Amino acid sequence: MVTAENPAVETAVTLIREAFLKKKTLLIVGNCKVDYIGRASSTLGAGERIVILKEDGSLLVHRPVGYEPVNWQPPGCLFHVGSAASGKIFQIRAVRRKPAESIKIGFDKIFLLCVSSLVDKGVFSLHASEEDMQKAILMEPSLVEDGLKPISYEKKVEPGFVDVYGVDKQGRFVVVEIKRKTASRDAALQLDRYVKAVRGQVNREVRGILAAPHLAKGVQRLLASLNLNFKAVDPKKCAEVLSKPETRQLIEFFETKQ
Repeated sequence: MVTAENPAVETAVTLIREAFLKKKTLLIVGNCKVDYIGRASSTLGAGERIVILKEDGSLLVHRPVGYEPVNWQPPGCLFHVGSAASGKIFQIRAVRRKPAESIKIGFDKIFLLCVSSLVDKGVFSLHASEEDMQKAILMEPSLVEDGLKPISYEKKVEPGFVDVYGVDKQGRFVVVEIKRKTASRDAALQLDRYVKAVRGQVNREVRGILAAPHLAKGVQRLLASLNLNFKAVDPKKCAEVLSKPETRQLIEFFETKQ
């Protein structure tokens, strides 16, 4: 790993060019301006930012706050660096061919430059809480059942709160009880109480679905005797749904409306 604090322009350009040639990861902290041209166009005025260029050709420009990049390019970019005529400013360009687009980042100050070869062979595992599973099911009801249309969540009934309340494709009301871990006998009985409470409020058939990764021994038999259903829902699959950018944006939108 090579680091340089407040490097001169010539030093910075040399280190960056070497990083590009050897396909190393590059992190730059400095004052920069960003221009994008492609499917649209944008300009980001000068400011102090964190720029990350990865060995796979991806690029991210981060502001000092927030977790999402303000500008980015996916893997496959070709990187170029060059100094301006004045010698006080240098530019980095990230170019893609399909679709044709480019980002130009002009720096006038560099506070920190870091060049490194990173190795990461760790296995990434996603996990979700019951609240996360609830959000995922609301965003993608087919996790529980095709044709399910959520009406509300945390619906108040006499025994407590229904996790997800909806209608199936045959027009029947559906009460969904969510458990992150193996569902026990108590979970089945809890669902039964919720279903009976809802039946007392509506003049339509009401179904109950216990959504969990697994059932404890004997619970399937209990569900059958109570005329309730089980749906195997994997918390990891729910986490994958929530990790989609469009899903995150929807969740953030609804949370701001609460």
